[in-house]
Amino acid sequence: MPIYSLKRFSERLAWSTPANPYSLLLEQKRRAGVRLLDLTTANPTEAFADYPHTEIARAYGAIANFRYEPEPLGMRSARQIVAAWYAQHGISVTADRIALTASTSEAYSILFKLLCDPGDEILVPCPSYPLFEYLARAESVKTAQYQLDYDGSWFVNFASMQKAISGRTKAIVLVNPNNPTGSFLKVQEAKKLARLAEKHGIALISDEVFMTYPAADLVNGQVRSLIGHDEILSFSLNGLSKAAGMPQMKLGWIAVDGPPTEVASALTKLELLLDNYLSVATPVQYALGELLAIGAGIQTKIAARLRENREALSALKDSPIEPLTGEGGWSAILQVPSVRTEEDWISKLLTDEGVVVQPGYFYDMAKEAFVVLSLITRPTDFAEGLQKLKHLALRC
Repeated sequence: MPIYSLKRFSERLAWSTPANPYSLLLEQKRRAGVRLLDLTTANPTEAFADYPHTEIARAYGAIANFRYEPEPLGMRSARQIVAAWYAQHGISVTADRIALTASTSEAYSILFKLLCDPGDEILVPCPSYPLFEYLARAESVKTAQYQLDYDGSWFVNFASMQKAISGRTKAIVLVNPNNPTGSFLKVQEAKKLARLAEKHGIALISDEVFMTYPAADLVNGQVRSLIGHDEILSFSLNGLSKAAGMPQMKLGWIAVDGPPTEVASALTKLELLLDNYLSVATPVQYALGELLAIGAGIQTKIAARLRENREALSALKDSPIEPLTGEGGWSAILQVPSVRTEEDWISKLLTDEGVVVQPGYFYDMAKEAFVVLSLITRPTDFAEGLQKLKHLALRC
């Protein structure tokens, strides 16, 4: 009998993800039970020993009605809760301009479908978290990068953005504050961005999941959200994963802003798209108010953790390691001596010191050598890891 063989899988999945030597070494050490200081964890359910599992269980246990209400944009009651959450943060948006999704990643996929035809392009920031290329390719959309540059603080390189725009560019993605740079969009940058988008007839997608985690009060003209900047059609993304420290709850949202006719048209088409996916899970919508209330406590704990670990970076003062300035978010970028490549740095840290970090190239940093740490790491592990990193750097 002939052996069945599929002709091919979709070209949208043609990226290669082979295990590299570092990942193999890390897996080997974990299997061997070697004690490791993992300075990359970004999962609040693991990072906090007192995570409120019981309180979350009670929130779900209190739901008496599991009736399915298939509203494409999400139940109005849940969208009103999201609008009220924004109001608590001084941002005005109505429930009518909010659409619920299962996650921020799903929101990206929906928006790429909304804005792009196959072969169209979106602009994405560099450096940034390595997610956009995969999500875009899954929608048969291409990505082009614009640069964030650093001169003691981070700023948008608008020359690179203008150069990246083509006749097929449909949207500009910004992450505000950026991951991993922690940089917020500035007021003047937002105005320039709006003029550029208007000139080329393109939309803005603003990933604002770290919005509620500034490193300090926003007094230097930073923009927390594109909501309220209504010159250009924009989509602001957020969700329970970071806003409430609940990645396991799988609820995100899109807030739509811009000229009224553009907003109305976008919402009509979003409703059609989301209707094909059916509504997000009913239980999480019913529990949303209580989850956000519990999440406010988690957010407070995360903010305290971020402050403590940022302060711990001062231990690097008398070393050749330079922490880059960040204005928010959960990450810290450290510039390490370029006597080694980033690959050599992360491998030597693992083998000699038992410390796990991420290399700058993971985020497409423009040059070497940098390592990236998670600021929600347990403080004792974070401080010990910094000392080991400093010790290795002083031996260079």
